[in-house]
Amino acid sequence: METLSRLEKTIAQRRTADPSQSYVASLHAKGLPQIARKLGEEGVEAAIAVLSGSDEELVGEAADILFHLIVALNARDVPLADVLAELDRREGVSGIEEKASRSA
Repeated sequence: METLSRLEKTIAQRRTADPSQSYVASLHAKGLPQIARKLGEEGVEAAIAVLSGSDEELVGEAADILFHLIVALNARDVPLADVLAELDRREGVSGIEEKASRSA
């Protein structure tokens, strides 16, 4: 988890950098729709890698999803700690039960 915490800090620092010098800043400059689109693209690429890619390709796409998810969380000012706390809350709860509790 240290890696994700460091990545979150780096993304936060680069958010306001010069968009011509920082990929993160360039995404932020384009706004939430572009950030969401990029996250979606990476999700599709990861799903394809699950089905037909090598393990190395899947690892790369998984890293891309995590990166772009943290960019999206940062853009919405949602700390990664909130996501981790939600995962902790769900630990030990059946996925079926957890999903049912959200629709109730």
